[in-house]
Amino acid sequence: MSVFGRSQAEREVALLAELTELTEHHRANSEQYDRILSSLGHKSGEPFASLNDLPWLPVRMFKTHELKSIPDSEVFKVLTSSGTTGGGASRIYLDKEAAGVQTRQLGATLQEVLGGKRLPMLMVDTISIIKNRRSFSARGAGVLGMATFGRGHVYALDENDQPDVEAVKEFLAKHGSEPFLIFGFTFMVWQYLYEVAREHKLDLSNGILIHSGGWKKLIDIAVDNAEFRKRFAEDTGLTQIYNYYGMIEQIGTVFLEGRSGNSLYCPDFADVIIRNPDTWEEQPVGVPGVIEVVSTLPRSYPGHVLLTEDLGVVHGIDDGDWPGKRFSVLGRLPRAEARGCSDTFSGAVAS
Repeated sequence: MSVFGRSQAEREVALLAELTELTEHHRANSEQYDRILSSLGHKSGEPFASLNDLPWLPVRMFKTHELKSIPDSEVFKVLTSSGTTGGGASRIYLDKEAAGVQTRQLGATLQEVLGGKRLPMLMVDTISIIKNRRSFSARGAGVLGMATFGRGHVYALDENDQPDVEAVKEFLAKHGSEPFLIFGFTFMVWQYLYEVAREHKLDLSNGILIHSGGWKKLIDIAVDNAEFRKRFAEDTGLTQIYNYYGMIEQIGTVFLEGRSGNSLYCPDFADVIIRNPDTWEEQPVGVPGVIEVVSTLPRSYPGHVLLTEDLGVVHGIDDGDWPGKRFSVLGRLPRAEARGCSDTFSGAVAS
């Protein structure tokens, strides 16, 4: 069953009920979260008229506060972000049930473009990134999470983070004549797969590439999404390319690029709201603002309604490859504004 089936109206009705219940669940199980909402004037049990009215947390709060809705004895895995944007690293607490749900829902989302069969998999990374199985970086969590959807994994980098051209050639000799899966973070895919494939004239035409990550380094060398897709197609034959947007603070939820390649889409259990950075009201279609992400997956920690530090724009609703909103990520919020978002909540968790 597709996880890209709900119209926007159907999605909003279903998500409002589920996210209202989740808000109460987290209030009952996280003292810090309850204190935050109470300080902002949200009373327990109050109804919300729309998704737009649900109280959000700035994603940065997971860098500075321990926010979890499970007792310490039930913590199964702790995920950590890279912490590259300052303020330390986010820490996300999962119990066994939450870890299982995020894996299943990620699989259901990716199955839309991969089909139901596990494909041979080329990882544009090094195996050393997943050595610590209890505490992962965001990159390591992404690699390990994606690895479950492939088989016969081959890593395109050696343990010194250098291209292993022979390993890639051997992989293609064995699997290149049939569909195969490629995964990596966007800049690494460009530097360690595209450039290597172009130089060595490698045929990637049967590949399906899933990639994600910041575009800043590529934009700096005049490579945007359209150019990325064009160059891969012309120089390597690779045309099945799917970017996605996600974050460790909502692990398991990914917003996937459609087949047309020009927009990201929300799975049925998630949505985005674009907010005006001055008024925090929802922006209309076509007007950029700060991205808020909502998802029904986070149950072991209060990450179900998050204000990100990214700018985005909704291009249309129920008019693309899949139903619901189609949107793009435009880049990071200027740092001063990002701090301002967090400062709104600083007093709520000071005690």
